Amino acid sequence: MLVDFNELKEIPLSNLDGGNGNVHAKMFMCDNYKIVTSRLEEGAHIGVHIHDTSCEINYVLRGNGVAFINDVVELLKPGTCHYCPKGSSHSIHNTGIEELVLFTVVSQ
Repeated sequence: MLVDFNELKEIPLSNLDGGNGNVHAKMFMCDNYKIVTSRLEEGAHIGVHIHDTSCEINYVLRGNGVAFINDVVELLKPGTCHYCPKGSSHSIHNTGIEELVLFTVVSQ
């Protein structure tokens, strides 16, 4: 199955999960997973949230940031991947001077 993100509508999300600033996302959703491209504006962050029923993989395409997972800090840069297993809590912060662009898969 081909997913063409060029054809998907971008959704603005403000203060996602209690975070700060704006995230712009294109989402493909199915029964047991979603595939997302997102752009976190400079200074934006996704608030701390728990993945009770799913795991999440975030691959960094562009920009720099920090992920906090179960009180551990991970530096994000292009080519790195942040993984949040089921049952864990995490947040993602754009600490760079440009957008932080992620390719994300959430699976149950």
